[in-house]
Order: sequence, then structure tokens, then C-alpha cells
Amino acid sequence: MVRHGPPDALTPADGRTIDDVLAGLRERGGRTTLARRLLLGALFRDRRHRSAEELAAEVRDQAPDVNISTIYRNLDELARLGLVSRSYLGGRPVTYHLASASHGHLVCDQCGSTTEVPAELFRDVARRLAAEYGHTAGPHQFCITGRCAHCQANGTSPVT
Repeated sequence: MVRHGPPDALTPADGRTIDDVLAGLRERGGRTTLARRLLLGALFRDRRHRSAEELAAEVRDQAPDVNISTIYRNLDELARLGLVSRSYLGGRPVTYHLASASHGHLVCDQCGSTTEVPAELFRDVARRLAAEYGHTAGPHQFCITGRCAHCQANGTSPVT
């Protein structure tokens, strides 16, 4: 299993529950606020890539006073701990999702669908980036935009 963040990251992909993650946060001196618990609940319930605004809307359904800045601070902290991954998907707002095995993304310019693909597809590209440019790419940062099979089959024009 590939883990992100510190070697002892609290990665939910290893079967941990929200309560396990919160206990780990407390052990590290982190706080388990209502906003953080609700944010983790949103991330655990729906594992899609979602923007901070989408996550904030879900949290505010249960706690209307939670500010977007609180959501961003919590996402930053959860990313630092290796619980959450940030993805930059083809010019769209940054998305967040629970940390999982390394993968890349195929994003449809027409319908906006996102497909996760195994990181192995990008392994040679990552090696060439490092060898030829001295640049390392994050495992969740590979994103190829284009048109999905559905949009191609329907003959829709690409967005320009």
C-alpha cells in the first residue's frame, strides 16, 4: 500500500474509521473540533474529489456557523498529516479527497467527469521528468484532459 505524508500518516485507506483518525490526531496534539469531525465525516461519506466549497456546504448543512476559512485550515492540516490529498484537475478549483493509493486523473473537458487511473500509467513520465528536468511530480498531480468515451460516442465538440 502506498501511503502519503509522514511515515506514520493516519491514512484512512488502511481501513481506519473517523474515530481512529480523530484519536490519532489527539495523540499528536491536534484538536478534534466539531468542524474537523464534520469535515472528516463528509470526506469519509463521499470519497469523490471535491472542492473546499463543496465540502464547506456539506459541513454547513450541519453547522451553519462554520466559516470557509475554517474548512481550508482543516484541509491544510489534514493534508499535512497525510489524511487528505489535494488534486489539481485541469483548470478547475483544487479538489480534496481522502488519501489513497497513488493515482492519476483523466478529466473530460466536455462533461467534467474525472476518472482515476493507476499511477503506473505515469511512471515513465515521472522518471523522465526527474531525469531530464530535475522535477518530481506528486502522485496525485498527474492530470490529462481530453474527452471521455461517452462524450466521444455522443459526438460532442470539445470545449475551446
